[in-house]
Amino acid sequence: MSENVPPPGTPETADTPAAGARPAVNLLWFGLPLLALLLASAWLVTGDWLKAFDAGAPPVEKLTFERVVLDDGGIRLKVRAGGSEPINIAQVQVDEAYWTFSQEPRGQLGHLSSAWLRIPYPWLLGEKHEIKVVTRTGATFIKEIEVAVPTPTAQSGQLLPQALLGAFVGIVPVVIGMLFYPAIRNVSRRGLDFVLALTVGLLAYLLVDTFKEAIELALGTAAAYQGIVMVVVAALVAFAALLAVGRRHGAPTGIELATYIALGIGLHNLGEGLAIGAAFATGVAGLGVFLVLGFTLHNVTEGIGIVAPLAAKRPPLTIFAGLALLAGAPAIVGIWLGSFSYAPQWTALALAIGVGAILQVIVEVSAYLIRSSTRSGGTWLSPAMFAGFVLGLGVMYVTAMLVKV
Repeated sequence: MSENVPPPGTPETADTPAAGARPAVNLLWFGLPLLALLLASAWLVTGDWLKAFDAGAPPVEKLTFERVVLDDGGIRLKVRAGGSEPINIAQVQVDEAYWTFSQEPRGQLGHLSSAWLRIPYPWLLGEKHEIKVVTRTGATFIKEIEVAVPTPTAQSGQLLPQALLGAFVGIVPVVIGMLFYPAIRNVSRRGLDFVLALTVGLLAYLLVDTFKEAIELALGTAAAYQGIVMVVVAALVAFAALLAVGRRHGAPTGIELATYIALGIGLHNLGEGLAIGAAFATGVAGLGVFLVLGFTLHNVTEGIGIVAPLAAKRPPLTIFAGLALLAGAPAIVGIWLGSFSYAPQWTALALAIGVGAILQVIVEVSAYLIRSSTRSGGTWLSPAMFAGFVLGLGVMYVTAMLVKV
């Protein structure tokens, strides 16, 4: 009879009754807190006992302006409700005068829902206009149009010119930077450290620049999206995920490290493309030869950074082509998305993922530099590395002055 009872301290196996019952017991213990939460929520909703705290204050309403379109029919606004309470738009003022308007879809705006407001206002080219949206509770939300110009209409015929523009500001400069590869292969160990440190410098600039752009966009999103929190969390998740994937077989080197560099740069170029596309879609920027050349010069250094980890072993030309497309082609996609469909919350999220990717590349390239310096008996921050890092920051900062739209 005692043969069926395991001695104290013996692990239970699938043959024992306790082991067989454990999944059901665990399921019960997981379900019990969820059931308690459900019951507490139902009591809170149906009991309505929070009325005791109602001081008669009006509900908190928040309205975000996501897009403004000026055309022959007047002004169109895309608005989104971001507060905890639904919004009923009662009146619209333009330059202190009330104007009729139509709303699509009609009715109140629920939590995070959006609508288009059409206002038949005869706006004046080059003038400044102020629009006030008044809700039924009397809350007022203001949108200023600094310079009124017609909003370009999205047309399929623009796809090819925009693709050529994206290729010129994204792919072409990366390829030009890659042409430094033969020279990089012939440099000394100290020279290679300089180039890799330059890569860290340019990526550090891209990290700060991309994060700044993501925060600026996040501040313009609906409050319920928690823009800044969304950016930080998305960046951290992207960084951790890419770091875990990149190190599943050890620290990345060679082609794998170059791929991660190209990915991080590509996500940043996606943001640049979004900025160009959105600027043209809203009619607030003109593109000249000087600006295009500025983008090209700004991105040449990125090609150098991509090929730096490939100095030890020359890969086939198809690898170079793939890396160039990975780093530069997102600029084309960004221009298309920014021109035809623009939403600040999704743009901020895309840039936040880019921040995480760039941070992962900085960590990996820095770790590679430290490992190589340790093996050669040198210091991880030699004069060559410091000079390369500072030069990378400086070149990106100076050339960025030419490309702000």
